[in-house]
Amino acid sequence: MGTPAAPCEVLLFCSILYSSAERADRAVQELEGTYGSTLFRSDPLPFTFTSYYEGEMGSPLHRIVLAFDSLVPRNSLPSVKIRTNGIEERLTDGGRRLVNLDPGILSLENVCLATTKPYSHRIYLDAGIWAEVTLIYRKDSYHPLEWTYPDYASQELIVIFNHLRKLYKERSRCHEA
Repeated sequence: MGTPAAPCEVLLFCSILYSSAERADRAVQELEGTYGSTLFRSDPLPFTFTSYYEGEMGSPLHRIVLAFDSLVPRNSLPSVKIRTNGIEERLTDGGRRLVNLDPGILSLENVCLATTKPYSHRIYLDAGIWAEVTLIYRKDSYHPLEWTYPDYASQELIVIFNHLRKLYKERSRCHEA
């Protein structure tokens, strides 16, 4: 029996869903204050996949995706999600959430999101946080799974994550098997 290799550090990203660009900018400032400079910031993408957030956040909704310059340990996802929940809470107005922050990690093999909601396909990590493998990498691209949210399965986000994978691969010490 061999000794397991230490897992490689991964690329930390955060998707920001918002209706107010000013609140999104404040979220970006808080995220950069916590996780450092960004390696990537997407253009705003219209969010038209569900009206679920509109009652709380207003409309129209947009999304930006940030990726941070510093790589992080894989086991940092619970602490990141707890911190992003705190940022969401600080940016509320009258109890209404004005930004939705979806932190995750990107590796050569997958894209994984953090969530506070358990479900059959999610793995409990720690401190009330579960992990969901949202996209898997095969045949030169990330691909959705049967439970992947429609927005994360969209071609626009898959293009972004494939680009982030290239950036990650350039700075990571990990190599594909």
